[in-house]
Amino acid sequence: MDDYLTPAQIQQLRQTYYNATLIGLRKPHSDLAVLRVRPDFAIPAHKPGQYGTLGLGNWEPRVPGCQEEHLGPADWTRVVKRAYSLSHPVLDDKGQLILSETLDYLEFYIVLVRESGTEKPPALTPRLFALREGDRLYLGEKITGSYTLDPVQPEHTVIFLATGTGEAPHNYMIWHLLRRGHRPPIISVCCVRYWRDLAYLDVHRRLMELFPNYRYVPLTTREPENLGRKLYIQDLIVSGELERMLGKPLDPTSTHVYLCGNPNMIGVPTRDVKTGQWQFPQPTGVVELLMQRGFQPDEGKSKGTIHYEKYW
Repeated sequence: MDDYLTPAQIQQLRQTYYNATLIGLRKPHSDLAVLRVRPDFAIPAHKPGQYGTLGLGNWEPRVPGCQEEHLGPADWTRVVKRAYSLSHPVLDDKGQLILSETLDYLEFYIVLVRESGTEKPPALTPRLFALREGDRLYLGEKITGSYTLDPVQPEHTVIFLATGTGEAPHNYMIWHLLRRGHRPPIISVCCVRYWRDLAYLDVHRRLMELFPNYRYVPLTTREPENLGRKLYIQDLIVSGELERMLGKPLDPTSTHVYLCGNPNMIGVPTRDVKTGQWQFPQPTGVVELLMQRGFQPDEGKSKGTIHYEKYW
């Protein structure tokens, strides 16, 4: 970097492009972080489940141990940006549900991508994970997305199914539902490799103490106890365990299911142009399993009872 940009040039670039400050940083471990970002502008109007954009310049340092990066002279002054679903703080310092809607920051839940699996290395997260509280960065002035609670009515059961940091928008949605007094069952399932990958585990355990209609189900796949008996989200549906948790059958007339995370878990279908029939990917994903039970996915502007976010 020193061959291309001077400290003065870097400082000028930061002043030109950055419009927000990292005011909070929690790392459950080296590759997982919860960031709180305060913009220089008023928080844009938005809904739980939507996403914003974070960015950093290529001139910023990267954490060690990531895929090697080679930049040309013209690349050093560019800002790399990526959309991230908004998470949300759920409990206050006393362990009670936060009631205020006037937070002056946005919360993001992000995993460090060390290897891209392609020749192009990951550009943003290795830089985000090098940040410290007080550092500056870019935050998009628009928050958008169709993955929202708009279809949910007060009498509906709501099920959230996620892998890893895919539960970020679900945290926001769950907080919103509980804050507005939602009474029917709310279940949130999150599947990760290790217990340490559940950054909000204690929060959800506390929510179960506070709200009898809420249940959090964490699943791990690589702990010693998982050897020979891994349990995935699809297994909860096939075995009937999810219905046992609900205490009733999965009813597409009164239940909404939200999916975010690994595409293999979601299993987004496509329609055959000629026949109009649904075509499902392999391995079997949650969408196919739910459609077998009468649920219908969102399709264009037509809202169904299965809602999913294509997380990557």
